[in-house]
Amino acid sequence: MRYLVTGGAGFIGSAVCRLLVAERHHTVVNVDKLTYAANIGSLAKVADRANYSFVKADICDRAAMDVVFAEAQPDIVIHLAAESHVDRSITGSGVFIDTNVVGTMTMLEAARAYFEAAPASTRDAFRFVHVSTDEVYGSLGATGFFTEKTPYDPSSPYSASKAASDHLAIAWHRTYGLPVIISNCSNNYGPCQLPEKLIPLMILNGIEGVALPVYGDGANVRDWLFVDDHASALKLIAETGVPGEKYNVGGRNERTNLQVVETICDLLDKHKPAGTSRRDLIQFVKDRPGHDRRYAIDATKIETELGWRAMEDFESGIEKTVLWYLEHPAWWEPLRHHAASRKGLLKDGD
Repeated sequence: MRYLVTGGAGFIGSAVCRLLVAERHHTVVNVDKLTYAANIGSLAKVADRANYSFVKADICDRAAMDVVFAEAQPDIVIHLAAESHVDRSITGSGVFIDTNVVGTMTMLEAARAYFEAAPASTRDAFRFVHVSTDEVYGSLGATGFFTEKTPYDPSSPYSASKAASDHLAIAWHRTYGLPVIISNCSNNYGPCQLPEKLIPLMILNGIEGVALPVYGDGANVRDWLFVDDHASALKLIAETGVPGEKYNVGGRNERTNLQVVETICDLLDKHKPAGTSRRDLIQFVKDRPGHDRRYAIDATKIETELGWRAMEDFESGIEKTVLWYLEHPAWWEPLRHHAASRKGLLKDGD
């Protein structure tokens, strides 16, 4: 298959590219603008592979996207490019509308032009996978799960922009017949995640012995999904999913934010002892506006219809993640100089 991946230098996108390129019968074209959230170093293992190529371009640039489609001739598009940091959306929503809404519309239109001009054999195989988030569903109470039928109720500018892009994607399927599939994932974690996100921020602050800021009372609940499990789900959705359908992808690993941070503290104490417990570094800080209380994904549809299963539970995945950051300071140390990381911006996941 010929894959076009947008946002492939980001956290989830780089995991998708690494997975696809490793299967040498696929070819992968990675399109990324290389904003602050991208790290081309996350693709070092595949950069020289014959079946991988990189294009620096903005998904909002229709002319550039038309060229990419014409040259890549993709069978499958996995659209991951997005602004994803909740705190940044609260203080600067404009770029989220530009990238997540306008950029997605531009990609859909470029894909439609390519699809409509393609021969029948290409149209039959073509799929456009729009990758979204469980945050579009809003907040759950103490019980229950998000399903593919859960009404949208976004709380932040970020989640509202992703909800809008989901609606555009399904509209392009219903109106134009573009074979779009939507995925909504729970909170991702794993190697190569930007240090401003919750889990890597806590790991790196813990390594350096500085404060571990936890919003509110730390009781907000998220369902955690190891990034390689998400990448395998997206490949499966792309190759076997049904156009016009939505698939929720979750790890079935609910934890409070405080439980996550305490687990990281204990793993750092185990693998890199500091003389005192890292739990002493935990500091509760003012909660952020519109902070959803609980997310939890019901992944039954993708599990039963497509046969996907998460390979990592939270205990195995978080230990692998902590060890990766301990073993790869050359990847993250330059990023710690970024002002946003030092200010301790937080997000609960992907």
